[in-house]
Amino acid sequence: MRRDPGRLLGRVRTPRRLVSVAGIFVANTLNAHAAPLSVMWPIDCELERTCFIQNYVDRDPGPGARDFACGTLTYDGHKGTDIALPDLIALRRGVRVLAAAPGRVRAVRDDVVDRSFTEPGQDAVVRQRECGNGVVIVHEDGWESQYCHLRNGSVAVRPGQSVAAGDALGRVGLSGRTEFPHLHFELRRNGRAVDPFDDSPDSAKCGQSAHALWRTGVAYRATGLIAMGFAPTTPDRTAAEHGEYIAHELASSAPALSVWVQIYGARKGDRLALRIFAADGSNIVDAPGMPLPRNQSRYFQFAGLRRGAKPWPEGTYRGEFQLTRGDEVVLRIERTASIR
Repeated sequence: MRRDPGRLLGRVRTPRRLVSVAGIFVANTLNAHAAPLSVMWPIDCELERTCFIQNYVDRDPGPGARDFACGTLTYDGHKGTDIALPDLIALRRGVRVLAAAPGRVRAVRDDVVDRSFTEPGQDAVVRQRECGNGVVIVHEDGWESQYCHLRNGSVAVRPGQSVAAGDALGRVGLSGRTEFPHLHFELRRNGRAVDPFDDSPDSAKCGQSAHALWRTGVAYRATGLIAMGFAPTTPDRTAAEHGEYIAHELASSAPALSVWVQIYGARKGDRLALRIFAADGSNIVDAPGMPLPRNQSRYFQFAGLRRGAKPWPEGTYRGEFQLTRGDEVVLRIERTASIR
C-alpha cells in the first residue's frame, strides 16, 4: 500500500499566481559538517531545448526575492528549482522524472488529478496537497530530495524502496498547485532547504558560485525562449500552450497571419520586437513594442495582420523576434512557415 504523504508533501503559503510550491520543512539545526550531496539532473530533458528553468531557490533572506545569480527568476520564499516543459504536448508525450542521488523512498503520493489550479474550484482541491503527486527520497548524512507535480498515475516507486541515481520515479505532470507542466525539485539537509546551484548558507550574497551540487555543470540563464511560431488567426496564450499552433504550413485563405512568442525571465524596461517578412523579403509586420513596465516570469506577445480580399501570396514567410535590454540584444530568434 502506498503511503499518502499528506504531511510530508505539505502546505506552504504561495505568494503569487505563477508559482508552484512544495513543503517539507522540519524545525531542526543544520549540520554544517554534513558531506555535500552530489546530484544529477532530475529530469529526462535537455535544458534550453526541451525544458527550461522557470524558478530558482530564493536567496534573499528578507521579503524580496533573487536567485543565486542575483537574477529575478524566483519569488519570495521559493525553496526549490522549477524545471518546466514548453507546452502540454511535451507533457502528453511523457517526460521522466529521475532520482537525483541514491537513497530510499520515504513517501509518495499518486492520486491528484492533472489540472491547473487556476481552473474554477481547483485552488480548494489542492489545498494541503500543493505538491500534487510527489516522491520524497532520503539520502545519507541528513539529506532529502523531493519531486513534485508528477503526472497522475505515473509514480513508479513505493515507500521503503531503494533507488539508484537516474532511476525513474514517475513523469512530469500538472498536479497540485501549478498552472504549467513542470517538476519542482527540492533539496534539504536536516530539514533545511539547500540550493543545488550554491549550497553556501550565506544567503546575503549572490552571484555565480563554485559551490554547486550538480555532478555536471547546469548552465544558468536569466532570460530565454519557451516557444515561438505562426498562427492563422489572433493567437491565444492558452491555445499556444496546448500546441494548437505547431503547424509549419498555413493556408493561403487563412483569415490572419500572426507570429507569437512566449519567453521567461523578461525584465522591466525590456523591449520586445516582432516582425514578419513575406516570401519576397518585404517587411509586412513591424511591431517594435514598448518597454515592459515590470518584470515578467512568463510573457506572451504576438503581432500580425488580417488578410484582405486576396489570398496570401504563396511561399516561405519568416518571423523574427528580438529582445533588447538596454543596448544589448539578449534574444534573437527566427521561425519560418510556408503558405500554400
